[in-house]
Amino acid sequence: MGCKVCAVNTVSTDGSCLKNPGGAIGWAWVNHDGSSASGGARSGTNQIAELTALYEAIVAHPGVEPLVIESDSQYAIKCASLWLPAWKRKGWVTASGSPVKNLALIQAIDRAISERQGPVTFVWVRGHTGNHHNEIADSLAGKAAREAAGVRA
Repeated sequence: MGCKVCAVNTVSTDGSCLKNPGGAIGWAWVNHDGSSASGGARSGTNQIAELTALYEAIVAHPGVEPLVIESDSQYAIKCASLWLPAWKRKGWVTASGSPVKNLALIQAIDRAISERQGPVTFVWVRGHTGNHHNEIADSLAGKAAREAAGVRA
């Protein structure tokens, strides 16, 4: 009999911004089991789109199974894993004392990670190099951004 809590969910995420900053954005996640979701907003930045993709992937995958999130955004991965604990400890300011950018979204990611029973790990993958799930996430995020902008795909 298999170990149900040992299964790992691996999810690829991506974000898109049509005219950075201020253009329509799209985000997407693609579970390696085939499920996916995407969405968009009329304005934002590429960083907001990438962070939103991480957040949406985390909240869409509750449970005790380990969750591995792949992203081609070093910024998003560093925000969610490397920098977040220090920012939180220092009262949400950077090492230079500046306020953390995209704070509400980063705090939402922090809450989502804390509320999830299973561990979350972030892995950087090189974008646009043929990584199947990353390419699907990229396509879905771009489509969502175009739809948010009112552009017919």
